[in-house]
Amino acid sequence: MTSRLRDLGRLILALAVGGVLLTGYTTVRIWQQGEQDEARPADAIVVLGAAQYDGSPSPVLRARLDHAIDLFRSGIAPTLVVTGGKLQADRTTEAGTARAYAVKHGISEAAILMEDRGTSTLESLDSVADILRARGLRSAVFVSDRTHMLRVLRIALDHGIVAWGSPTTTSPTDATLPARAEATVHELGGLATWFLGGRVASDGIVAMAR
Repeated sequence: MTSRLRDLGRLILALAVGGVLLTGYTTVRIWQQGEQDEARPADAIVVLGAAQYDGSPSPVLRARLDHAIDLFRSGIAPTLVVTGGKLQADRTTEAGTARAYAVKHGISEAAILMEDRGTSTLESLDSVADILRARGLRSAVFVSDRTHMLRVLRIALDHGIVAWGSPTTTSPTDATLPARAEATVHELGGLATWFLGGRVASDGIVAMAR
């Protein structure tokens, strides 16, 4: 019995140490990806949705949109894709709010595509992949917060999109160290959920990160 308890204790300790190491490594990867601006010519710019308040973008969504609009104006892509559905009580979608904001800031309506059904990163990118594929668009620069970029790019790549990240640097999620730490914890949870659940990509490979 003593030997079994000792072995069990060692196993628990090994699992705990492994968990700490894995969490540390993933945190580093999240922060590394968030520091890389990979903006380059592509078929589209995709903006990940965030909260909106009765048609007005939240500070997080506005920061993403401002960055995406700057990229569009620089000419790196002819198409802007806005994403995000709505909560049950909402009157408009995140994508609808984003589209109106972009048009107000000089982007032609004809240049904007909408994904307005997704209520999570995964759902939105599932639909974005279909939208891009239907129009023969193969590559995209994705815009979101720094801590969100690793998860976004892994999903995009799992869907066969040639994907690069260009994070906004003005999001409230980066305003303070506690805010960034909170956002990182959220992303660790999102990545863990994706890893544990798995995801069969279109080519039949099980995707192991969201």
